[in-house]
Amino acid sequence: MNRCTFPWMAALLLALSAGLSSLPATAQTEDAQPKVREFPKEALRGVMVVLAPPDVSMDGKPDRLAPGARLRDSSNQFVFSGALLNQPLVVNYLRDNTGLVQQVWILSSDEARLKRPNSQTSFFNVIFGSSENPAPKDDGKTPFDQLPAFKP
Repeated sequence: MNRCTFPWMAALLLALSAGLSSLPATAQTEDAQPKVREFPKEALRGVMVVLAPPDVSMDGKPDRLAPGARLRDSSNQFVFSGALLNQPLVVNYLRDNTGLVQQVWILSSDEARLKRPNSQTSFFNVIFGSSENPAPKDDGKTPFDQLPAFKP
Protein backbone atom coordinates (compact mmCIF):
# COMPACT_ATOMS: atom_id res chain seq x y z
CA MET A 1 0.00 0.00 0.00
CA ASN A 2 1.54 3.27 -1.12
CA ARG A 3 0.79 5.93 1.52
CA CYS A 4 2.80 8.74 0.01
CA THR A 5 0.94 9.96 -3.02
CA PHE A 6 3.52 12.64 -3.67
CA PRO A 7 7.06 11.18 -3.86
CA TRP A 8 8.53 14.64 -4.17
CA MET A 9 7.04 15.52 -0.75
CA ALA A 10 8.92 12.65 0.92
CA ALA A 11 12.14 13.80 -0.74
CA LEU A 12 11.51 17.38 0.43
CA LEU A 13 10.92 16.26 4.03
CA LEU A 14 14.07 14.16 3.96
CA ALA A 15 16.11 17.09 2.66
CA LEU A 16 14.69 19.46 5.32
CA SER A 17 15.43 17.06 8.16
CA ALA A 18 18.99 16.58 6.91
CA GLY A 19 19.45 20.34 6.68
CA LEU A 20 18.14 20.98 10.18
CA SER A 21 20.32 18.30 11.71
CA SER A 22 23.44 20.06 10.45
CA LEU A 23 22.66 23.27 12.41
CA PRO A 24 24.85 23.94 15.47
CA ALA A 25 23.45 23.00 18.86
CA THR A 26 22.00 25.92 20.79
CA ALA A 27 22.03 24.41 24.27
CA GLN A 28 23.15 26.65 27.10
CA THR A 29 26.68 26.10 28.20
CA GLU A 30 28.43 27.44 31.24
CA ASP A 31 30.14 30.06 29.07
CA ALA A 32 26.76 31.38 27.93
CA GLN A 33 25.46 31.91 31.46
CA PRO A 34 26.14 35.34 32.96
CA LYS A 35 28.61 35.54 35.85
CA VAL A 36 26.36 37.91 37.82
CA ARG A 37 22.58 37.59 37.70
CA GLU A 38 20.18 40.51 37.59
CA PHE A 39 18.10 40.81 40.78
CA PRO A 40 15.01 42.92 41.46
CA LYS A 41 15.81 46.42 42.68
CA GLU A 42 13.86 45.87 45.91
CA ALA A 43 15.68 42.62 46.79
CA LEU A 44 17.41 42.65 50.18
CA ARG A 45 20.76 41.09 51.07
CA GLY A 46 21.29 38.89 54.09
CA VAL A 47 22.83 35.78 55.60
CA MET A 48 20.28 32.96 55.77
CA VAL A 49 20.54 29.75 57.77
CA VAL A 50 17.80 27.14 57.29
CA LEU A 51 17.05 25.78 60.78
CA ALA A 52 14.06 23.49 60.27
CA PRO A 53 11.99 24.34 57.20
CA PRO A 54 10.08 26.65 57.06
CA ASP A 55 11.96 28.21 60.01
CA VAL A 56 15.08 30.11 59.01
CA SER A 57 17.44 32.60 60.57
CA MET A 58 17.91 35.78 58.56
CA ASP A 59 20.87 37.88 59.73
CA GLY A 60 20.78 36.09 63.09
CA LYS A 61 17.08 36.81 63.70
CA PRO A 62 14.35 34.17 63.54
CA ASP A 63 12.33 34.31 60.35
CA ARG A 64 10.07 32.08 58.28
CA LEU A 65 9.74 31.00 54.65
CA ALA A 66 6.41 31.67 52.99
CA PRO A 67 4.32 28.73 51.76
CA GLY A 68 5.60 27.99 48.26
CA ALA A 69 8.83 29.93 48.76
CA ARG A 70 11.25 29.62 45.84
CA LEU A 71 14.91 29.09 46.58
CA ARG A 72 17.45 29.23 43.75
CA ASP A 73 21.10 28.21 44.01
CA SER A 74 24.05 30.04 42.47
CA SER A 75 23.43 28.39 39.07
CA ASN A 76 19.78 29.58 39.20
CA GLN A 77 18.36 26.07 39.73
CA PHE A 78 15.54 25.48 42.20
CA VAL A 79 16.67 23.87 45.44
CA PHE A 80 14.75 22.45 48.40
CA SER A 81 15.19 24.17 51.74
CA GLY A 82 15.82 20.83 53.46
CA ALA A 83 19.03 20.42 51.47
CA LEU A 84 20.43 23.64 52.97
CA LEU A 85 20.14 22.83 56.69
CA ASN A 86 22.52 24.70 59.02
CA GLN A 87 24.57 26.30 56.24
CA PRO A 88 25.19 30.06 56.45
CA LEU A 89 24.39 31.35 52.96
CA VAL A 90 24.72 34.85 51.54
CA VAL A 91 21.43 35.51 49.76
CA ASN A 92 19.31 38.13 48.10
CA TYR A 93 15.66 37.76 49.04
CA LEU A 94 12.20 39.23 48.66
CA ARG A 95 9.34 39.21 51.17
CA ASP A 96 5.66 38.71 50.42
CA ASN A 97 2.75 40.90 51.63
CA THR A 98 2.70 39.23 55.06
CA GLY A 99 6.43 39.73 55.67
CA LEU A 100 7.48 36.13 55.06
CA VAL A 101 10.50 35.32 52.87
CA GLN A 102 9.07 34.46 49.42
CA GLN A 103 12.01 34.34 46.97
CA VAL A 104 15.64 33.55 47.77
CA TRP A 105 18.67 33.64 45.49
CA ILE A 106 21.81 32.00 46.90
CA LEU A 107 24.72 34.12 45.73
CA SER A 108 27.94 33.02 44.11
CA SER A 109 31.18 34.54 45.41
CA ASP A 110 31.19 37.06 42.51
CA GLU A 111 27.64 38.15 43.30
CA ALA A 112 28.33 38.34 47.04
CA ARG A 113 31.21 40.79 46.45
CA LEU A 114 28.87 43.30 44.83
CA LYS A 115 27.26 45.74 47.22
CA ARG A 116 23.49 46.11 47.03
CA PRO A 117 22.21 49.69 46.94
CA ASN A 118 19.96 49.01 49.95
CA SER A 119 22.44 47.08 52.12
CA GLN A 120 24.70 48.55 54.77
CA THR A 121 27.56 46.06 54.71
CA SER A 122 29.13 43.52 52.41
CA PHE A 123 28.23 40.03 53.60
CA PHE A 124 31.05 38.49 51.61
CA ASN A 125 33.39 39.03 54.55
CA VAL A 126 30.87 37.58 57.00
CA ILE A 127 30.84 34.20 55.28
CA PHE A 128 34.21 33.94 53.57
CA GLY A 129 36.25 35.97 56.02
CA SER A 130 38.70 38.74 55.33
CA SER A 131 42.04 39.82 56.71
CA GLU A 132 41.16 43.48 56.13
CA ASN A 133 40.02 45.34 59.25
CA PRO A 134 39.87 42.38 61.59
CA ALA A 135 37.50 42.65 64.52
CA PRO A 136 39.10 43.99 67.68
CA LYS A 137 40.10 41.29 70.15
CA ASP A 138 38.91 41.56 73.72
CA ASP A 139 41.24 40.18 76.37
CA GLY A 140 38.43 40.13 78.93
CA LYS A 141 40.05 42.87 81.06
CA THR A 142 38.60 45.92 79.27
CA PRO A 143 36.14 47.86 81.47
CA PHE A 144 32.59 47.94 80.13
CA ASP A 145 32.53 51.71 79.62
CA GLN A 146 35.64 51.49 77.39
CA LEU A 147 34.24 48.88 75.02
CA PRO A 148 33.42 50.06 71.47
CA ALA A 149 29.81 51.18 71.10
CA PHE A 150 27.42 50.13 68.36
CA LYS A 151 26.78 52.95 65.91
CA PRO A 152 23.54 52.67 63.90
